[in-house]
Amino acid sequence: MALLTLSSIETDIGGSRILRGVTLEVNEGEVVALMGRNGVGKTTTLKSITGMLPIRAGRMDFAGRRIDRLAPDLRARSGIAYVPQGRDIFPHLTVEENLRVGLVVHGRGRASDNAGLERVYTLFPVLKEMLARKGGVLSGGQQQQLAIGRALLTRPKLLILDEPTEGIQPNIIEHIGDTLKKLKDEGLDGRPVDLEVQNAIKVLKQEGGLAILLVEQYVDFCREVADRFYAMDRGAVVISGPIATLTDDVVKKHLQV
Repeated sequence: MALLTLSSIETDIGGSRILRGVTLEVNEGEVVALMGRNGVGKTTTLKSITGMLPIRAGRMDFAGRRIDRLAPDLRARSGIAYVPQGRDIFPHLTVEENLRVGLVVHGRGRASDNAGLERVYTLFPVLKEMLARKGGVLSGGQQQQLAIGRALLTRPKLLILDEPTEGIQPNIIEHIGDTLKKLKDEGLDGRPVDLEVQNAIKVLKQEGGLAILLVEQYVDFCREVADRFYAMDRGAVVISGPIATLTDDVVKKHLQV
């Protein structure tokens, strides 16, 4: 079932047309990769979804509701969480303070907040070891884990990630990929099912799981975690399909510089 639908989206920046009729869907519980060379409109698409950029034409629907006329905060409260390129953590706040910012959005109560925090610590154990450290002193990979953890604390229906592997060591990329697959498969709510080892993922099962839309240029990462892909060129989607159809020929034609 479609959770997010973009229909013929056009977006301008500074009087220049950036998006030219972008149409795509993200279904409940799936990971969708939005791919393309630099400057083709991928980040503009994400910012249009979140409301950071107004669209010129087209329509967006999320969870059965039209959202393209909603303010960004209302889109976030409806269940869209966005981790931008560069992460945008608060460098002068501690890891714990950064995470607690994510809890303010909904204010579900102490018990729910504590459960959410424990879940993030299990997904990303290094964060629990660094709660008192300032966000600005963390490595790039640790900051990315912090940004994703903070976003998850808002209990989103859709998690949007812009270049989550940029500037990150391969072993951290692999860990983030494993985490995204588990989030897709097992969702956000329910009962913990694994507490045995340090790197085990404490998963709270939920019917339907969590949908993830990621902008990513690391092709192998997309092949590993995504269900479907869209490739963009010059502000439009030029090819899409199941991730199995992301062949080397497609990569050479639409993604390689």
